[in-house]
Amino acid sequence: MIVNQVQKVAVLGAGSMGHQISMLCALGGYETYLQDINEKALDKARLTLEKRMNDWVKKGKLTENEKNEAFSNLQLTTDLETAVAEADLVIEAVVEKLDVKREVFSKLDKLVPKHTVLATNSSTIVNSKIADVTSRPDKVINMHFFFPPLVMDCVEVVKSDQTSNETAQLAMDFCESIGKTGVLLEKEIYGFIANRLLFALSKEAMYLYENGYADFKDIDLIAKKALSHPLGPFELADLSGIDVGYYANLQLYEETRDPRDKPAKSIEEKVKQGHLGRKTGKGWYDYSEESVVK
Repeated sequence: MIVNQVQKVAVLGAGSMGHQISMLCALGGYETYLQDINEKALDKARLTLEKRMNDWVKKGKLTENEKNEAFSNLQLTTDLETAVAEADLVIEAVVEKLDVKREVFSKLDKLVPKHTVLATNSSTIVNSKIADVTSRPDKVINMHFFFPPLVMDCVEVVKSDQTSNETAQLAMDFCESIGKTGVLLEKEIYGFIANRLLFALSKEAMYLYENGYADFKDIDLIAKKALSHPLGPFELADLSGIDVGYYANLQLYEETRDPRDKPAKSIEEKVKQGHLGRKTGKGWYDYSEESVVK
């Protein structure tokens, strides 16, 4: 299958990543379903997207007609079968837990047409860990969008040994069709490129903080002032979701059993407290008095 044959797309998971990915697809002219098991999550997604698209119209990024056309392309549903029954491409954006993703892909394989490409938006988990529950490992691939997808340009497209060149090319062409830059990784590696670089920075920042070398705010300040990073590592964790990084770290530790790969104690404490960053109003920083678009 080539990208010109893709007409219908399904995005699974209406969280911080999924709802924005679905709007990218709708803006790109694709008939798009956004599916989530939680009706409230879908309601929140619609309200958030309406606000953001209205802002884009006010700023001249989008015309009123383009906005209306995008929303006419987008359907929201809690029913998985309805969302994927005629999909040419499915992009999974559920929680970053391997067992959950495997369960989702196993269901998908039985519900979608034989030609359908199944992509995971996982930020760390390689697709070969998931593809074996399907009958189509050649049509399974990583398409890792960056947060927030409506703003960030890059998508990491990752092949496994079994992913076909045709599937990889379709994913790359699809990225281009929705205005994003796809970057192809010919080989799998846990965390891909961007997150492996971020893991190294975050790990060192956490070491410096937990061992009392500097306060987390000062570490962020140095990263911004001395390294010209737009956000410090602690600010970035709050933006992307502390739980996302925690589960990614936990998955790595389960694979390697290397004590150095275990999530930091400070991170584990924040996850247990429910202080997950901007989306909960508190993480490393307190956002309770801010109006945060989630």
